[in-house]
Amino acid sequence: MTGAEFDHLYGEAEPELVAASAGARQYSPLFPGSPDLAKAPPGSLNGLAMLAPPGTLERRFAIAEALRALAPGAKLMALAPKDKGGSRLAGDLRALGCVFEETARRHHRICVTQGRGDSGAVAAAIEAGAARFIVSTGLWSQPGVFSWNRIDPGSALLTAHLPALKGAGADLGCGIGALSLRVLASPAVSRLTMIDIDRRAIEMAGRNVSDPRAVMLWADARAAGSLKGLDFVVMNPPFHEGGIENQALGRGFIGCAAGALRSGGVCWLTANRHLPYEAVLKPLFKRVNLIAEDGGYKIYEARK
Repeated sequence: MTGAEFDHLYGEAEPELVAASAGARQYSPLFPGSPDLAKAPPGSLNGLAMLAPPGTLERRFAIAEALRALAPGAKLMALAPKDKGGSRLAGDLRALGCVFEETARRHHRICVTQGRGDSGAVAAAIEAGAARFIVSTGLWSQPGVFSWNRIDPGSALLTAHLPALKGAGADLGCGIGALSLRVLASPAVSRLTMIDIDRRAIEMAGRNVSDPRAVMLWADARAAGSLKGLDFVVMNPPFHEGGIENQALGRGFIGCAAGALRSGGVCWLTANRHLPYEAVLKPLFKRVNLIAEDGGYKIYEARK
């Protein structure tokens, strides 16, 4: 059912499921440097294969943007693991007014359509998944961003225990900027580099944080080797990738923090209580202190 190779991709599906042409263009917001699908001119794409996101609003938004951007008669292949949105793909396409074929392979549901759907339904899905101001948090956000409509408990706990920092630092995996705002409340902070792998998060952080001391980077924090000699790092590292727990993500963030800090610099870290990050921190830092434990989360201060 994969048929011809696709020149345009959204997400990274298994090569056994999607045939991509050499030099295929990636549109996922989780691939730094990729173009924004929402900015593709209407009717400009000759086809697209999408590993659909798991969240309903985000998934329908992405599918609707793809339908808007596809040329008449161009093929959209949308697929996802059955337990991560795949079982809902058919319903999504019906709601968008699409006629499609559906198959199952390698624990994925695969839907293919060549229609552009109902224009009204497509526009409504784009509006439902667009950026918005969240009154309860006082911040701009968008469905699909981590903890998009609330301050996650781990970040809230770190915010409550974070002292006034000073000097130059970084917020690794900054999200929409909630923790960065707390850091920048200290006038002794001279510069804060905010890094996130999600383009949408960086765009929202740009709306939420107007402080001229903040610099935002759309990048994988684990590859931010240019950060050196920092006085502090704050972070709430991810531990899920593609909906699957991956503790290597947190280990990578901790390694990046250790490499970025000067001697005597400090890392403030929040993590789920079950994650065994103590064993990762201790070989890399001279002193590691457990500051707080509450609600399934813990806060560490690690001195380089």
